[in-house]
Amino acid sequence: MNPSALSPFAASTLVASGGAAGALARYQLGRAVTHLAGPSGAFPWGTLTVNLLGSLAMGALLGWLARGSVSTETTETMHLLIGIGLLGGFTTFSAFSSELVAMIHRGQILLGLAYGSASLIAGMAAIIVGLIIAQSAS
Repeated sequence: MNPSALSPFAASTLVASGGAAGALARYQLGRAVTHLAGPSGAFPWGTLTVNLLGSLAMGALLGWLARGSVSTETTETMHLLIGIGLLGGFTTFSAFSSELVAMIHRGQILLGLAYGSASLIAGMAAIIVGLIIAQSAS
């Protein structure tokens, strides 16, 4: 992306606005899916639904922006508001997925595998370490 035509404040405002809407949408959709699936709790249907919809939306956004049919400033605004803000607040899985697919598309297969593996394995390890720290502090 070219140097920003937007001020840092304007860019941050777009991300924050989209992020607030995305977080609210994630919460409400997660609640609705959990209600429809039933309270069994055995499988996180709400999270799966959000991650898949977020990834679908991210792919559609990136494809639309890549067509180049809008101005650079509009592309930047949409990327900040929808890609980083809305979809980032909705699910970071969509950002992870798009970054991984971009690496593979660029032919960086090993780098993509390393990124995907590190994200999953180190992410789970970080959760475990955080749990241990929190439990040992009490």
